[in-house]
Amino acid sequence: MALPAFIEQGQGDVVLLLHGIGGGKTIWAGSLSALASAGYRAVAMDFPGYGDSPGTPTLQAMVDAVLALLDHLGAERSALVGHSMGGMVAQELVAAAPRRVQSLVLACTSSAFGKADGDWQARFVAERLAPLDAGLGMAGMAAQLVPAMVAPAAAPEALAASIAVMARVPEASYRSALRAIAAFDRRSALADIRIPTLCLAGEHDRTAPPEVMQRLAQRVTGAEYRCLPDAGHIANVEQPEAFNAAVIDFLRRTLP
Repeated sequence: MALPAFIEQGQGDVVLLLHGIGGGKTIWAGSLSALASAGYRAVAMDFPGYGDSPGTPTLQAMVDAVLALLDHLGAERSALVGHSMGGMVAQELVAAAPRRVQSLVLACTSSAFGKADGDWQARFVAERLAPLDAGLGMAGMAAQLVPAMVAPAAAPEALAASIAVMARVPEASYRSALRAIAAFDRRSALADIRIPTLCLAGEHDRTAPPEVMQRLAQRVTGAEYRCLPDAGHIANVEQPEAFNAAVIDFLRRTLP
């Protein structure tokens, strides 16, 4: 397994930041500095096929990449912060290697994409791929898709940053990642998560709505649920101070 590309700041217990389908390690710039200032070794990685990481983003390849990076970092104690697709990868990893993680943050994600052959899933995939199939490329798709993912009052700089990161994702990687999560379903395994877990929602998130995150939290034993006001799906970029404060507060209590 090739070591994934990553960036890090700070010293202390490892907090590994896992990006979404339209992201990359650079989407976590604000969280890296906040976590480092709070006394953690904050690490953001590129999944296979993203940024500077080689490979194809299948679900297993992404899990393997996280484990390889934890090994490389020599992380005796670690927390995972998974956003959207990254939260799905985090759930897969905790199921496969529960002793590798001591604290878990699931942000704007879900425990299941649903049935791979379901009508909703088919529409979702078709809608996501339509701009690419029409030849707009990732930049055109990002300009079309991201404004509908953020909160109505999202700051222009947050919108621009999110569009720029998605535009840099290779089209082949995006298509592969979308296929990877289309069959994701960890609903039956949520009760098996035995580590402290925070489920973090965005008030205006239409991709992983607050009620979805709340139901997820109810199925994980002892999980906490928080909803960030004035945030959409890309909450860590839209409301970085509130997002980072919620994560750090949780980590101080569960990964002191």
